[in-house]
Amino acid sequence: MEKRRVVITGLGAITPVGNNVETFWSSLLDGQSGITQVTKVNKDDFPAKVAGEVKDFDPALYMDKKESKRMDLFTQYAVAAAKMAVEDANLDITDELAPRVGVWIGSGIGGMATYEEQFNRFKEKGYRRVSPFFVPMLIPDMASGQVSIQLGAKGINSCTVTACASGTNSIGDAFKVIERGDADIMITGGAEAPLTQMSFAGFSMAKALSFNEDPKTACRPFDKNRNGFIMAEGSGVLILETLESAQNRGAKIYAEIVGYGSAGDAYHITSPAPEGEGAVRSMKQAIADAGIDVNQINYLNAHGTSTELNDSFETLAIKQVFGDYAKQLAVSSTKSMTGHLLGAAGAIEAIACIKAIQDSVVPPTINYETPDPDCDLDYIPNQARKQNVDYALNNSLGFGGHNATLIFKKYQ
Repeated sequence: MEKRRVVITGLGAITPVGNNVETFWSSLLDGQSGITQVTKVNKDDFPAKVAGEVKDFDPALYMDKKESKRMDLFTQYAVAAAKMAVEDANLDITDELAPRVGVWIGSGIGGMATYEEQFNRFKEKGYRRVSPFFVPMLIPDMASGQVSIQLGAKGINSCTVTACASGTNSIGDAFKVIERGDADIMITGGAEAPLTQMSFAGFSMAKALSFNEDPKTACRPFDKNRNGFIMAEGSGVLILETLESAQNRGAKIYAEIVGYGSAGDAYHITSPAPEGEGAVRSMKQAIADAGIDVNQINYLNAHGTSTELNDSFETLAIKQVFGDYAKQLAVSSTKSMTGHLLGAAGAIEAIACIKAIQDSVVPPTINYETPDPDCDLDYIPNQARKQNVDYALNNSLGFGGHNATLIFKKYQ
């Protein structure tokens, strides 16, 4: 059976650097950071003081006020980004079309704020005061569930939970659903709202977060003085559809999605496998799926978390996959500006790859000052760069040894 071609026709984003795709993208190209002193928790209670917070988000712009109160913030972000993407794609989900439109939106940890709030209520006032909406607000699949309900999409409805690879795996899984013929259109991406006390406590105790108190410089992927990631929140959603469907609708086409790879480390619950060998297999699988040579890829959006092990191991993995060509490859970590959106990271980074292809410009890695001998690639330091991008590769690597890779291609 011939594989069906899959294209991207709509984009939506709620991020620390902008609550729509245009603002998000222009902020990245300007090297603007969305990382600030954290306000959603009391920073005096934690060694980590900064975060990538979404600013000025108004759920009433996207959904009924009463309904929004029955959604955790991560679900509100997903619904907002999905509605934006559907509008951008000029997609009308009719009764006839609905069974062929699916939703696949991932989340790493789901409704953390809901969990904390309701548990405190339970401790203080007993079970009768716990909201009947507690469970449906908490579970990570509810972003997909609510997007489907709000938009009337009746096709396959799923959610991938693979920690920081959730968004990337979800897009890849949705791509394969269309490619094999189980849906014609997929609303896909990731959503996360983890800026809560327990998330701060847990990641601080795992020594994963940066304790640098200066929001401007705390996130410095691939820099010798990097010392941990910056937690962030938001959502990215893409509309994927068959080329035939897009052409029949006269839809604008941003890019084509051509490759997906996913591999497990089978090594450690939080540390990446030695020399990033799981990431190597994931990238190789995606490149084989796309049917291209490594030197056809012009831009790589790295997982690039600003942690010591991730950045050096991912660099090693890139060198292993790309060989001599690795030195010529443009690589950047947009997390230097957005922070790390956990399960939504791969989704907004997929959007960055698609926009890089469309606009022939690659976003920078900001705060890159002191080179690290273990990280010696071209990380597009501090300033965006004009260059043609025919193929872009996006990496996401998650706790539990999850590695996921997507490849996007200029549409021709």
